[in-house]
Amino acid sequence: MKYSFALIFCLLTVQMNAQQAFTERIQQVVGSMGKIILHQDKTITDLVNGPKRTAASPNQKGLQDGTAQYPDSLTADSLAQGPTIRINGYRIQVYFGDNSRKGKTEARATGLRFRNYFPNQPVYVSFASPHWLCRAGDFRTIEEASEILRQIREMGIFREAVIVKSKIKVRL
Repeated sequence: MKYSFALIFCLLTVQMNAQQAFTERIQQVVGSMGKIILHQDKTITDLVNGPKRTAASPNQKGLQDGTAQYPDSLTADSLAQGPTIRINGYRIQVYFGDNSRKGKTEARATGLRFRNYFPNQPVYVSFASPHWLCRAGDFRTIEEASEILRQIREMGIFREAVIVKSKIKVRL
């Protein structure tokens, strides 16, 4: 009797774990081992858990609409208008600084200043060790990037601006 009860209990436990998504399972608090919190896009969750599991855990409430917040991207609308892919293309580098806090502040300020002049262009602030960078635009061809660079130079702003090869985001 004891063994049959233990066998049934084990089978139910295995069945319950099989129904639980992988991302939910790794976020469970187990004793004093710490806590894992995942912040990821819904498409990544679907890839990991399978397309039929779309239920959100309590820690992922704001991310189930297909958007994500990236602190170093100054474009709130870059992912909100549909899925994107990354391809080879060009961006305009408008700031190249050092690895200090001042460099980070200047890179973000330059990004905001660029957005004032070109509100339709996405701006990306990133850290590529040991430098802070501010790059703008998602241009498929060098001609597209050259046109914006020409406008920048005519205005007399961002004198250090150059065109750089980069992976760009393109909406599907």
